[in-house]
Amino acid sequence: MRILVSKRANVTIPELCSVTSSNLTGGSCPVQDVMTFERVVNGSKLVDACRTVDPLKECCRPVCQGAIMEAALVISGHQMMAADTLNDCKNVVFSYISRKLPADKANTAFRILSSCKVNKACPLDLKEPAEVVKACGNVAAPSPSCCSSLNAYISGIRNQMLITNKQAIVCATVIGSMLRKGGVMTNVYELCDVDLKDFSVQAYGMQQGCLLRSYPADLIFDNTTGYKMSLPALPTSQTHKNHGFHDEAFGALRLVIILVPLLHGVVRH
Repeated sequence: MRILVSKRANVTIPELCSVTSSNLTGGSCPVQDVMTFERVVNGSKLVDACRTVDPLKECCRPVCQGAIMEAALVISGHQMMAADTLNDCKNVVFSYISRKLPADKANTAFRILSSCKVNKACPLDLKEPAEVVKACGNVAAPSPSCCSSLNAYISGIRNQMLITNKQAIVCATVIGSMLRKGGVMTNVYELCDVDLKDFSVQAYGMQQGCLLRSYPADLIFDNTTGYKMSLPALPTSQTHKNHGFHDEAFGALRLVIILVPLLHGVVRH
């Protein structure tokens, strides 16, 4: 709720949507308590898989993500066709992990998993660069018309949204592939001195652009105190009245990403 309000949402969200902590617990997942969970899932194996998550390897060869999906399938009764049930069960698994790991370990693991999801694809709507192909098709040396067309194309797509630096690399690679398919064999990024910062909205009209960091920081913005750290709340103890899991530990992670200057480097496809 705080994140939404900080984005200028209506402060009466809880009343408008009737959202309470009880319906953010396990949802439609048939397993919501620790004892039942541990009867059907190898908790030690699951926690070990997510205890130390490699920020590079996890995004290419998932270990923690695979363990989470496997546990979610087990407690969902393998209801693969029920997407909502599977998602709810994944939230239960996240809560279980956050319960078993120290707060800093769980926090780091969830941030890396979020990074993998955010950075795996280019989020921009890339139109066919027909004009760029036409202007850059036969160039072998700096060409004003080619560079003007390329810069205009990049300028048009970068205004869609803020992207991370890794997303910018993916986007640049995809555009490069599209240009090659169109017959542009010259490295027009180098030819036209295109940097990753050129894929940033902030670069427009400025000497240096900024991209979102690819590794999310757990920071929230407060109008009074500015940016501050906020770790997710852990699930309640089994001794409490409600023995269910609380997925706030994952679902409500404060993943507000801070803008930082991007190191200059020519993008090559």
